[in-house]
Amino acid sequence: MNQQLQNLSMRHSAMDNEFRFSDEELILRFQKGDEQSYVELVNRYRDRLINYIYRFVNDIESAEDIVQDALVKLYTHKHYYKNIAKFSTWMYTIAGNLAKTELRKKKTRKVTNLSQIGPEDKDYELPSVEPDTDKIAQSEYVEKRIQKAINKLPLHFKTVTILRDIQELSYEEISKIVDVPLGTVKSRINRARLQLQKELKDLKIGDSI
Repeated sequence: MNQQLQNLSMRHSAMDNEFRFSDEELILRFQKGDEQSYVELVNRYRDRLINYIYRFVNDIESAEDIVQDALVKLYTHKHYYKNIAKFSTWMYTIAGNLAKTELRKKKTRKVTNLSQIGPEDKDYELPSVEPDTDKIAQSEYVEKRIQKAINKLPLHFKTVTILRDIQELSYEEISKIVDVPLGTVKSRINRARLQLQKELKDLKIGDSI
């Protein structure tokens, strides 16, 4: 009986080890044909990439579509990854580039749509938003204000702010993702934080950004 328990323990230990591979080890295993390693990478990155991309496009369905494209690209371009950089840097770069492409498309579509608006379409008024004292509604209101403030940032400020303050990546990794010097990354983040604090000063949450 003790031997059976020991064998069972050893099997569980072996199974645990399967979940202890680093991202870099998983992509290397996937490059060698291990499909399960791809599944594990998708499980690790899908939600955090959606959160990252949503901050750019401000639309959850678009964010999901972009991340799906990024994960497909991971599958079809797996051999493009070289083990000289962190996997997360490579993955965030792919997703970020796809998001920027989508933003350019949206900007083009917006200009086209505005040029097609007739006089009868220009009287539409946005509905007013009444502040709600309910905690959930208040939380949603604050979140929307923060997202709106982030959207006002120039793209090069927005990118580093999302990566640092929302995705919590290191300055070094952000520097590699956006391909600018470390000092430039820190300067952009500081300037972006100052702009956000001005935008959100009435919420008294500037110090937490």
